[in-house]
Amino acid sequence: MAEYTTVSIPKDLAERVEETIEGTSFSSTSDLVRFLLRSIVIQHQRSDELTEAEFEEITTQLRDLGYLE
Repeated sequence: MAEYTTVSIPKDLAERVEETIEGTSFSSTSDLVRFLLRSIVIQHQRSDELTEAEFEEITTQLRDLGYLE
């Protein structure tokens, strides 16, 4: 069985995420965060190193979701 840890995000971001995932297959903020982190880790493992373009794309996606300013 998997063990879990807690990741804290600002409440206003959590509210924005909840609005964003309405009507999607994500049932919670945690589901979306797990999906995003898995995607990033898988991309990194496949290429053994992120290219500048991949890093910028991920940064843009996270900024658009409100995780980065």
